[in-house]
Amino acid sequence: MKKYDGAILVTGGAGFVGSNLAMAYKARYPKQDIIVLDNLKRRGSEFNLSRLAEAGIKFVHGDIRNPEDLQFEVKIDLLLECSAEPSVLAGFGGSPEYLVNTNLVGTINCLEVCRKHKADVVFLSTSRVYAYDPLNAVPIAEGDTRFVWATEQGPEGWSPQGVTERFPIYGAKSMYGATKLCSEFVLEEYRAMYGVRGVVNRCGVIAGPWQFGKVDQGVFSLWMQAHYFKRKLKYIGFGGMGKQVRDLFHPADLFDLLELQLADWGKADGGIFNVGGGLEVSLSLLETTMLCEEITGNRIEVIRDPENRPADMAIYLTDTTKVRETFGWEPKKTARDVMQDLFVWVKEHEQELEMLAKL
Repeated sequence: MKKYDGAILVTGGAGFVGSNLAMAYKARYPKQDIIVLDNLKRRGSEFNLSRLAEAGIKFVHGDIRNPEDLQFEVKIDLLLECSAEPSVLAGFGGSPEYLVNTNLVGTINCLEVCRKHKADVVFLSTSRVYAYDPLNAVPIAEGDTRFVWATEQGPEGWSPQGVTERFPIYGAKSMYGATKLCSEFVLEEYRAMYGVRGVVNRCGVIAGPWQFGKVDQGVFSLWMQAHYFKRKLKYIGFGGMGKQVRDLFHPADLFDLLELQLADWGKADGGIFNVGGGLEVSLSLLETTMLCEEITGNRIEVIRDPENRPADMAIYLTDTTKVRETFGWEPKKTARDVMQDLFVWVKEHEQELEMLAKL
């Protein structure tokens, strides 16, 4: 990564991904000025403040929905846009107001920072920008521990290796996915109109330490914590068998990718990249249970709920061919590595996590 003379601003910087990236940059470049901004709305984010402070990272309690909170006296050279309402279920059965104001209006406010400061931006988008009906229409078969795709033919942008950047974006995708896609479109306009350099990473499931998992987001952290503390879990949807599959990757691997991208804006600027673990780093819920049992030594009750949740998918795998060929990047952490890192983190922060569960 090139040395930025001004500050790096990490929005959503007390969250799981933002805090890990801020800490990684500070560890690699100790003299770099890093500012994290967060509204601390998501439960658990307050637990990141002490480690950020100890690392010499400045925290600003602010909200990207408010342009006044995004006024900085120092020069901002790079924005890592990690802020989001990340729940796929957000807005179902209620108002999408907070979701839209955070994930779309908030992003526009962040891009205004880039315009005013002539800053570069890395926008963390999501695999949820892709329509779920075409993916669920791909035939599947039931294996011993997971569902598998049962065909070699499917929609454009799909193969048995997963979803590429050419997969359909038109069609229902969840309000979360729709707002992130809209933000991608707005970023492209800022590139064209104002010369803001930007790259979009459509991330699959990111998992690892400092992820305070909930039912609607952070499933792998939720699974590890439930096994560690011997709490009940539930297989939801697709017959309640726990055979639905997701690929995953560690924030350390995301940091490695960002370093490659920021070192070569000729390749990164204007790019849209699917980022994830791919087929090689994927787990079903049932396989995750088995792995958690092996790592923790604990077995827990897992209830079966056969009813599908809105916008759910039986299988999602990321085809990372484009990002691999463009930057020579590939995830180094295996699925076991991710879950083992989660176990070590939970064990080291047992008291705080038990306290958090009671809030």
